[in-house]
Amino acid sequence: MYTTDWKHEYITTNSIKLHYVTHGDGPLMLMLHGFPEFWYSWRHQIPEFAKDYKVVALDLRGYNDSDKPKQQSAYVMREFLQDVKGVITGLGYDKCILVGHDWGGAIAWSFAHTYPEMVERLIIMNIPHPAKFAEGLRTPQQLMRSSYMFLFQLPWLPEMLLQASDYQAIETAFKGMAVNKSAFTQADIDAYKDAASKRGALTAALNYYRNVWQQGLLNHNWDVLEVPTLLIWGENDTALGKELTYGTDKYVRNLQIKYIPNCSHWVQQEKPQLVNQYMREFLA
Repeated sequence: MYTTDWKHEYITTNSIKLHYVTHGDGPLMLMLHGFPEFWYSWRHQIPEFAKDYKVVALDLRGYNDSDKPKQQSAYVMREFLQDVKGVITGLGYDKCILVGHDWGGAIAWSFAHTYPEMVERLIIMNIPHPAKFAEGLRTPQQLMRSSYMFLFQLPWLPEMLLQASDYQAIETAFKGMAVNKSAFTQADIDAYKDAASKRGALTAALNYYRNVWQQGLLNHNWDVLEVPTLLIWGENDTALGKELTYGTDKYVRNLQIKYIPNCSHWVQQEKPQLVNQYMREFLA
C-alpha cells in the first residue's frame, strides 16, 4: 500500500518526540488520526495529495512510534495543541491545511479556533464541532452511542478488554463498524494491532478519554470560526449520530458538509476515492 518514497521522520516539539510519515513537496497538509489508529489511517490520502502538498501524517502523542508519556495529565487538549503548533513551525511553515478524523478532528477543531491564523483550510471527518458534541451528550441517544467513553474512564479494565484474544477488539472496531468489510485487509488490521500493542500505547490512547471531562471542553464558549471548513461525514457512524452535524454553521462562518451514505465512521478508509474527490473540490 505505501511505497519507499514515503519517509519516516521524527520531530521534537513541546518536549516530546513525534513520529510522522511524509511524502511530496509544497504547502503543508497536516493529517491527524483518531482512535485506535495511527498515521496509517491516511494511506489512501497521502499519495493523492503528495502531488501538490508536503503531506505529513502524524502519529499523535501516545500512539505507535511517537513518545508515550506515562502520566495521565500529559493527554490534555492544551498539550495536543502545542504539539500541532510545534510540528507546523518545526517543519518551517507558519500555516497548513489541517485534516483530522475522530480524536484528530477534535484536536483540529480546537486548533483552528485557537490558532486560526495557522490554518489555511480545515478538513474534518466524522467528529462534530465540540459545541455540537456537548449538545449531543445531553441527549439519551448520543449518551448510548458514547457509552464506551464511560467504560474508558475505568483504570486497567479497558486495557485488558482491548488486549484480549490478540487485540480482537481492535479488529472488531474496524471490521465490525465498517459497512464495506473488505475496506480493511488482514494486513491493515494487523498494522493497527501492532501499533496498539506497543508498550504504553493502549493506556496513552485511553488517557485521551480519561481526561475528557475535567478539561471543560464540553462547556466551553466557542467563537464563530472564520477558517473555511469542510466536514465530511460517513452516515452509518455507530458512535456519532449524523444529527450532531446539524447546526454546525452556527459555529463556522464558511462551512461545507458532504455526507457519504453507506459508509461508517472510518470514512477516509472506506470511501477513499470520494473523500479525496471532496477534498480536492474544496481545496480548488
